[in-house]
Amino acid sequence: MPSSIVQNPTPAEFAADPELDEVLPFHRKLPHYAPTPLVAAPGIAAKLGVQRVWVKDESSRLGLPAYKILGASWATYRALEQRFGEFAPWDTIEDLARQLYSHRRLELTTASEGNHGRAVARMARWLGLSANILLPGSAAPARVERIRDERARVTMIDGTYDDAVAAVARLDGVRSLVISDTAWPGYEQVPKWVVDGYSTLFRETDAQLAEAGEQQPDVVAVQMGVGSLAAAVVRHYRRPGVGARVIGVEPNGAACVLESLRAGKLADVVGPFDEAMGGLNCGCPSLVAWPFLKGGLSACVAIPTSRAEEAVEALTADGVASTACGAAGLAGLLEHRQELGLGASSTVLVISTEGPGASS
Repeated sequence: MPSSIVQNPTPAEFAADPELDEVLPFHRKLPHYAPTPLVAAPGIAAKLGVQRVWVKDESSRLGLPAYKILGASWATYRALEQRFGEFAPWDTIEDLARQLYSHRRLELTTASEGNHGRAVARMARWLGLSANILLPGSAAPARVERIRDERARVTMIDGTYDDAVAAVARLDGVRSLVISDTAWPGYEQVPKWVVDGYSTLFRETDAQLAEAGEQQPDVVAVQMGVGSLAAAVVRHYRRPGVGARVIGVEPNGAACVLESLRAGKLADVVGPFDEAMGGLNCGCPSLVAWPFLKGGLSACVAIPTSRAEEAVEALTADGVASTACGAAGLAGLLEHRQELGLGASSTVLVISTEGPGASS
């Protein structure tokens, strides 16, 4: 059986992008904006045998139970500017929606396993636009209903998430604007904006650590589907002068980044996928994320669902409500803590990417 860990002893550094300075001020104008909690997790630290663990709790973000709205909102805003021209100055989402009134027939569309699609649908509703979300046939019924609750149209695709991506790639046109968090040849700018949008999460974390008198973490664990969030982690924590080790974590059945790293090029996986890990069940990394993952990850690990369920219990004990997908980053550390060289002086950041409401 192939090893479920690939390590890179010399990860690359990536220069800071000044364009990211615009992202947090944008998010501050959106409804319900507030920094999500950064929670000290002494019980998890004891389990891992490390000095300290911090958990960034994304169970409630801009009124939704997952972090995805950060990328979806910023990418939608930039894609609309690209199509219609720069917006006049605005202070509220209602100001922005009024500027789009003449374009209200436009439909935002994307492929999703659930959270990204719901986030795109929410952004469309805020802006007075329509939305069409393409979901694989395996999508949990509760996720489908949550998206419909956003007044979006849902199109079910007979196949996997990757089949839904292939279908949505054919929809971009005069009436439709695709807001995808994964890239394909010729469609790379919007997924890059999705990655940019996630920078808010880490800007908040920096400020929260500084306020607590804490240094940057030595190790950051992040779960991966197509790898967009992990790319944002690499960009932030592999900047010159920061140098944290970034650990990417995937389900055993959807370890497309691990297999790509092993092959030295993008590789597809075909499952079998575990429904409990639905939000991470992606068969191929994003073209936009791949250069950051290939160069910037210190390690990529795969985990069984049982370890993710254990991680949910560990997070609950330290006061963070999560799901198997949301806890997968921590699960990677629990599964591979010896190989990853965690020690008594290590300080760790874990991102709990969704709360129970994301799957119910």
